[in-house]
Amino acid sequence: MKNYPEWNDREIINDRENRFCTCYKNDDGSIFYIEPAFYTTLQNFKLLYSNRYNDLINKMDQIVRKNKLVVFTADEDEPLTKIDDSRHAIFLTITDVANMIKVIISDNSRGCDYGD
Repeated sequence: MKNYPEWNDREIINDRENRFCTCYKNDDGSIFYIEPAFYTTLQNFKLLYSNRYNDLINKMDQIVRKNKLVVFTADEDEPLTKIDDSRHAIFLTITDVANMIKVIISDNSRGCDYGD
């Protein structure tokens, strides 16, 4: 668990079942998790799209306040964070959030599409 500077004004919740992720609580009671790999991609976004970084952070905050429980993950099919299904969490990647602010992140590594 790490306190990331973007959210150092938020309360950190110690979630013993998800020790590798940082869990934050907003003043309205909404909760979000930041997985380490998501944070890495967030920092890459900041390098590539510095003029849209604050828009992305603000959109993340809007999403959390609207949905009440959000996990920001690098892989929505295999998230590191485990949430009981009864808690109704949504899982989002950096690409999901970037698309919401109309920043298209293209995947230039398409594997078998290279060559014949």
